Amino acid sequence: MIDTEVISMTANAARRVAEIATKLGKDPVLRLSVEGGGCSGFQYRFGLADSIEADDIQAQGDGASLVVDPMSLDLVRGSAVDFVESLGGKSFKVTNPQAQAGCGCGSSFSV
Repeated sequence: MIDTEVISMTANAARRVAEIATKLGKDPVLRLSVEGGGCSGFQYRFGLADSIEADDIQAQGDGASLVVDPMSLDLVRGSAVDFVESLGGKSFKVTNPQAQAGCGCGSSFSV
């Protein structure tokens, strides 16, 4: 598990980031951000990072990194990012201790 005091990423998620990055010829850096919207008020956004900003919070390990901007970090502090496979498909999943409610698909939340 990639772990800092403020955000973590499982080894399974790190492996998936590395796989995707290799296929796309990019660095294995996953950016997690939070935007307004979604059915519960906020929604998670994932993407490979083109760059790491000086004020980004970064967790590294298992061949990949997770970066979060300071504004998003306020809403995901203490969270864990995992990669899950189920009958519904494959996706990155955020377990957010600050979320008071979420939607059925797990991509939006409220605090």
